Amino acid sequence: MRFLADENFPRPALEALRKAGWEVFSITEECPGISDEEVAALCADQQGILLTFDKDFGELVFRRGLSAGSGFVLFRITPESPPRRSR
Repeated sequence: MRFLADENFPRPALEALRKAGWEVFSITEECPGISDEEVAALCADQQGILLTFDKDFGELVFRRGLSAGSGFVLFRITPESPPRRSR
C-alpha cells in the first residue's frame, strides 16, 4: 500500500509513518506547488491513498468525478503546535 502526503500533511506525521515502515510519497518533497487536480491525477496513476487536510478533494472526486487512486483520507483535526516552554 502506498500513501501520498499532500502539501498540508504535517512533516512529523509523514516521518512517523515512514519510520513505521510505510511507503509515503510527499508532494512537498517531490513536486511542491502542483494543483489539486495534478495531485489527484498523480494519486490515480500511482493507485495510492492520499493523506490530506484539504476538503477540496471531496469536491474533485465526488462532484467532478476525478479519480483519487485507491482513495483518500481527509483529516479534520487541527495539528497541535509545539508545546511552549515554561519560563
